[in-house]
Amino acid sequence: MTGSRRALVVALQAALLVSVIGAWELAVRFHRLDPFFFSQPSVFGARAVQWLTKPGFLLGGHSIYHHLLVTMEEMAGGFFLGVTFGVAVGFLLGRSQFWSAVLNPYIQVFNALPRLVLAPIFVLLLGIDERSKIALGFSLVFFIVFFNAYRGVRDVDRKLVNNARMLGASENQLAWHVLLPSAMTWILSSLHTSVGFALVGAVVGEYLAAAQGIGWIISQAQGNFDSAGVYAGMLILCIVVVLVEFCVTWIERRLIRWKDTDETLFA
Repeated sequence: MTGSRRALVVALQAALLVSVIGAWELAVRFHRLDPFFFSQPSVFGARAVQWLTKPGFLLGGHSIYHHLLVTMEEMAGGFFLGVTFGVAVGFLLGRSQFWSAVLNPYIQVFNALPRLVLAPIFVLLLGIDERSKIALGFSLVFFIVFFNAYRGVRDVDRKLVNNARMLGASENQLAWHVLLPSAMTWILSSLHTSVGFALVGAVVGEYLAAAQGIGWIISQAQGNFDSAGVYAGMLILCIVVVLVEFCVTWIERRLIRWKDTDETLFA
């Protein structure tokens, strides 16, 4: 993407954001939207700024950064465990036709389960601390990464695999130098979605049963009919997602330098 086109994209993104926020603000000010339910961008934006710029402002006895750190730890735990096991299991089953056929019905059944309804079960089994949120995040991330890793291994060019074997590559060399690089695009593409789901697992778990975290803040604000607090918590989560997504994109570009990440189907 050329520099001028990139600048145009950024300008249009900013214009769209400003238009949505401005329309929201005006709609509330002129009573087209009920402020009790929708608050105002200026109000909950100021609340979020207050939380972030005044560490002495306590929420449940802790600053916003403590709650944010708890949520990030839970998100990171669910994300890394889900990615690690998803890649490992997907890679192994992708290479084994036999075990793939044996385990396929069970994988499909577990994948069909709505994982969010497992949140109360995780809370009962693991308690209201970070472990139940990490488990929920893991359950959301695992299948996304697993299916992408599995498909990535299965879609490797058979001729490439056969040629590597003819040249004397061992199974470990084949896996490390042929299968894994070929499947990397599939795996990395799943990380963008997985980050969001890991955060969903952490926040939903905190919303249901917790004593700290951004999800707990949102839950407390909702219980107090404080719509500004709810939207302020959501705004902070949006900022976190944007920063994490930027990091994932940077890692993707570093790992797949040969791939044109700006390539698009639409000219």
